[in-house]
Amino acid sequence: MTSAPVDGVEHRQLKDSVYLKLRQEIVSAKLPPGYLLREAELAARFGVSKTPLREAFVRLEKDGFVEIAPYRSAVVAGYSRQDLREVYEVRELLEGLCAREAALNIATEDLAALSRIVRDSAAAFEAGDPDRLAALLDEFDVVLYAQAKNSRITAMLNNIRDHVIRIGRLTVAIPGRMGTSVREHQGIYEAIVQRDGQRAETLMRQHILSVMADQLANLDPESVAGRA
Repeated sequence: MTSAPVDGVEHRQLKDSVYLKLRQEIVSAKLPPGYLLREAELAARFGVSKTPLREAFVRLEKDGFVEIAPYRSAVVAGYSRQDLREVYEVRELLEGLCAREAALNIATEDLAALSRIVRDSAAAFEAGDPDRLAALLDEFDVVLYAQAKNSRITAMLNNIRDHVIRIGRLTVAIPGRMGTSVREHQGIYEAIVQRDGQRAETLMRQHILSVMADQLANLDPESVAGRA
């Protein structure tokens, strides 16, 4: 184990690094809901003292990724049905606005990117490549997020982004969901091409509600939920 850093700047860099590593492992589902975050084990793996780990746990608790019970170790948080509803209610509003903005003002290169993503998504679905398809569906969202020119909307999107990615990875096996998303993205893209802002927003909001309904219907309390 490395010795504790003494320089203030170095300490800030270290605790930020530990925080980001843990957050990424939680978002990627490498550390699943309910996983016990043992300080000694993680300190040895990251080569740090327990202090930056404890600081990371506190930050991750504020982010909604970790739960710290009194007199108990920290655990990776899950999602209740209410958590999922709240995340998707925010997505419905924000991504609907992004779709409308895309239809009205999308740049030529971003429209070309959406065209490629929609085409490649259909091909990945037909080829039975779920990992490739999941990456493409996520890329579609990234391009749409970029259409938000309002800095406050962008900040809110960034705030829920990792939760959206994590929920998607925890529920990727929902039967029929991938194919439905491919078709729904196709419709949103066509509305954007037609410069129909109202239809693009409506279709995006319907898509988000469709995803939420599927995830709530297939919620596995052992692997996704973990909160009261």
